[in-house]
Amino acid sequence: MKAITWQRWISVAGGVLAMSLVLQPAFASQPDTSMVAGLPDGLPELPRLGESMQRHLRSGIALSGFDPIGYHLHGRPTPGRPEFEILYNGSVWRFASAANRDTFLAAPEIYAPAFEGFDPLGVADGHAVETSPAEFAIIDGRLFLFRTAENRRAFLKDKGLIAQAVAHWGDVARAVIR
Repeated sequence: MKAITWQRWISVAGGVLAMSLVLQPAFASQPDTSMVAGLPDGLPELPRLGESMQRHLRSGIALSGFDPIGYHLHGRPTPGRPEFEILYNGSVWRFASAANRDTFLAAPEIYAPAFEGFDPLGVADGHAVETSPAEFAIIDGRLFLFRTAENRRAFLKDKGLIAQAVAHWGDVARAVIR
């Protein structure tokens, strides 16, 4: 290469280096607002260590937004509506109506899913297993959710599994990290 070309390259490289050194303090003094941590206003905090209710980790909505009373009244998952939601035990619960919401608030220990919404077959084995709101059973007035239809059938077939799940629930609940 000719000497003039080398001089031009060195001049350009020096200019780029100088610009990066000059502009670096200006960029460093401004916070990056595009990476602010947290959730939008109105949503509950993300789950903390020791929380056990199965809920959507980002939205905080329990039962994927289904109304827990709907399982008892209609025998099927009923979508809840945002205008009838409450914050209970660190999760957002949605209901199909104000009456359903009030019924839940009067006796949440009856209407909230057994084992905090985890699959009782998994709990009987000593594990917290996520569930599908579409796979459920009402047993002695309590709502049980299951991961699969096969788990539901197996649990309903073997009556001894309820006692086994109850016996393991304390250990499983302590082991759940949410």
